[in-house]
Amino acid sequence: MTSTPNAHQMGRVLLCSANSNWCVNFLRSRFPSPYLSHPLSSFTLPLRRLHSLSIRFHYSDTIIPSRLLGAEKLISDQRINCKLAEARKKNFKPLAMEGSKAGSVKELPLGIDVTTEEEYTLQSKLLKEFTSISSIDKAWIFKSDSGINSQALFSISQANLLANKRRKFILSGQISKESNASVNFQWAPFPVEMTGASIIVPSPSGAKLLVVRNSENESPSQIEIWGPSQLEKEFHVPQSIHGSIYTDGWFEGISWNHNETIIAYVAEEPSPTKPTFGNLGYKKGDGTDKDMNSWKGQGDWEEDWGETYAGKRQPALFVIDINSGEVRAVKGIEKSLSVGQVVWAPSVEGSHRYLVFVGWSPDKRKLGIKYCYNRSCALYSVRAPSFESEANTHDLKDGSTEDMPVVNLTQSISSAFFPRFSPDGKFLVFLSAKSSVDSGAHSSTNSLHKIEWPLDGKVSSSVKIVDVIPVVLSAEDGFFPGLYCSSFLSNPWLSDGRTMILSSAWGSRQVILSVNVLSAEVLRISPVDSDSSWNVLTLDGDNVVAVSSSPVDIPEVKYGYLVDKATKNAVWNWLNVSSPIFRSSEKVRSLLSTLQFSILKIPVKDVSDSRTKGAKKPFEAIFVSSKTKRNDGFDPLIVVLHGGPHSVSLSSFSKPLAFLSSIGYNLLIVNYRGSLGFGEEALQSLPGKVGSQDVNDVLTAIDHVIEAGHASPSKITVLGGSHGGFLTTHLIGQAPDKFAAAAVRNPVCNLALMVGTTDIPDWCYVETYGSEGKKIFTEAPSAEQLTFFHSKSPISHISKVKAPTIFLLGAQDLRVPVSNGLQYSRALKERGVDVKVILFPNDVHGIERPQSDFESFLNIGVWFKKYCK
Repeated sequence: MTSTPNAHQMGRVLLCSANSNWCVNFLRSRFPSPYLSHPLSSFTLPLRRLHSLSIRFHYSDTIIPSRLLGAEKLISDQRINCKLAEARKKNFKPLAMEGSKAGSVKELPLGIDVTTEEEYTLQSKLLKEFTSISSIDKAWIFKSDSGINSQALFSISQANLLANKRRKFILSGQISKESNASVNFQWAPFPVEMTGASIIVPSPSGAKLLVVRNSENESPSQIEIWGPSQLEKEFHVPQSIHGSIYTDGWFEGISWNHNETIIAYVAEEPSPTKPTFGNLGYKKGDGTDKDMNSWKGQGDWEEDWGETYAGKRQPALFVIDINSGEVRAVKGIEKSLSVGQVVWAPSVEGSHRYLVFVGWSPDKRKLGIKYCYNRSCALYSVRAPSFESEANTHDLKDGSTEDMPVVNLTQSISSAFFPRFSPDGKFLVFLSAKSSVDSGAHSSTNSLHKIEWPLDGKVSSSVKIVDVIPVVLSAEDGFFPGLYCSSFLSNPWLSDGRTMILSSAWGSRQVILSVNVLSAEVLRISPVDSDSSWNVLTLDGDNVVAVSSSPVDIPEVKYGYLVDKATKNAVWNWLNVSSPIFRSSEKVRSLLSTLQFSILKIPVKDVSDSRTKGAKKPFEAIFVSSKTKRNDGFDPLIVVLHGGPHSVSLSSFSKPLAFLSSIGYNLLIVNYRGSLGFGEEALQSLPGKVGSQDVNDVLTAIDHVIEAGHASPSKITVLGGSHGGFLTTHLIGQAPDKFAAAAVRNPVCNLALMVGTTDIPDWCYVETYGSEGKKIFTEAPSAEQLTFFHSKSPISHISKVKAPTIFLLGAQDLRVPVSNGLQYSRALKERGVDVKVILFPNDVHGIERPQSDFESFLNIGVWFKKYCK
């Protein structure tokens, strides 16, 4: 509650003559020319105009109308001789003037005052320049008809702030290799925008292009087939056949057959019929009529797969004949099985065609699957429908299921996904997250496996699974730390048919690996001496097209080729590719050129509580700083904390973090123990110790840079989202004097509240209790468990918090529901801590919609500037 300052607090504030021209200009817009002239020695105002005037002063965030300043006592003959005397206190400054007439100074937006408005203006201009930098989503390369040069196709996206969507476009180019040490990319003069396209998938030969356009209502899904110069086919698949086609990167599975005549894909199963009611009550029948005197009921509620899948009930498998447009559902798959990631099995002459897909079968309920690799899944084989006798119709045919058995190919392992057949069709390779499923951790170290594929195409559930890359528990420094892949290329194979190229986290870096699936040899082919992160985009025969970036370097396209590949001295060489894709302004390039980064090794402070070798090893932090030191000391520091907790902050370019670096902040991006990329033992050391081990690791990292002379202990802020928000709110409670300000995005603040509202209640149990939590998980936690959840939560330390904190919350978040952040922010406000809350009504956990992401980081930048310069 704000009180009116007394006369002593206000100093002498007099409405009398003004000696400065700014006063004239300030008042001129509020009063017509009869009352104001220029130059001014003095002027007069009628009393009625004075009473309509409110002078806004800043004094402890208090707005003081002129009538509270004792103006009435200074009025004589309904006319006044106006002067503004200096305020006694420095923090008593005129901010704005209010009135009701046209031409008045506009009121500032909610949450912005004059002291921050200029900061908003400057920072928003710079942030927009960072936001406009494009990103490569996918890339494909095809051999030209001559067989000499290659044709490249890049799928690119860019934030469209006005439309609040990502603008998608494609850019093509021709690759010519003049020699082993020289490559030339001839880019098309302009990209082509793919308005309304949900996804594009070229055929294997590059002769055709599939474009999917999902509607945002009940309209049909649109499937387009493009040739080299025109649209060749267009099909509209009604909701009665299937709903939206999945393009999410997880359930998503779009696969062309070998002849490029049939496409298999995953789409939402048709919605079940809902009950219809009319004037006489329930109406029997299917209720498909459009009777104005009836309405549809809701019917039974069906679970979805949680965060980002709201309203999506059941992904199912379909195929379409692109000549006839006929769509058929793949039969024989159990209704309880959610399918995804479909690929065509090698065709066998005179035999049926088969599909291989990933299937998820929920146990008692569907738990959230986004970012959660601990959901059991398996590879299945099923016979594909035949189209020979049914053409030119959209109707689904029932077909017999007796001769179309579904075979579980991976019964002996708890997790199998990303299936890829070798070029010769002799084996099927897949990734596994069995460590996640078995331990309950939402993500962990992957393993790679293969299945020998029978030559006759007839598979059984007794196929032998061979380990290619096992789970790495703890690696020595500089050695392969384990496999951490978030995706595979659709065609990851070199021409030898046994070497895969893939990207994986290696500590705080992303690297490119070659994996020989026969010998199990793993090689790091991106530069070993590079601290930047590398990501493979596509293959050009035996050459690799990749992108490299760092926290201070905008992404660059790279072209890699093997030198002396016939010898044991074979090494990969990387060429820079001139590209128009990652264009940025001169200002952005200039600011980034003043920055540097390094990857720090942080020794564990207390190893006595570490039970495994891997948990005792140093963890890492990425330190971003200015190349030149400030004359008045240190740049302020932002400690950046990733979510998960089992994810990793990579040394790649991040537009929001580069923006924060460019406005004068050093960054300490901490990969505390429990992060991906450091071996399974280090990762598994965290469950059961959240709120303590991870908090101590962050404090150790901060002390490390302070002791090294890189930061001032009085200029530290902290930023985190999700579990990073859990850490942030823990830190400002457990170390209340260490942080000048904090910012959190959808933070976990109260596990006792979250466990009953989140789509992943099992996460609360595993991270709180450790692997034991997987066994005791229940939808009805006991009073004792709720008490333990509370004790592990940041809210248990809230009475000690001092740091001003900004909250960025997504109202549609199913992972960490908005009630968590709101409860904590209200509790802080109740205790007198400065708090700012911005709620994005249509955003989910990631707060990734362009406008929301922009406003989020703009406010973080302004908030930190306000409290820590």
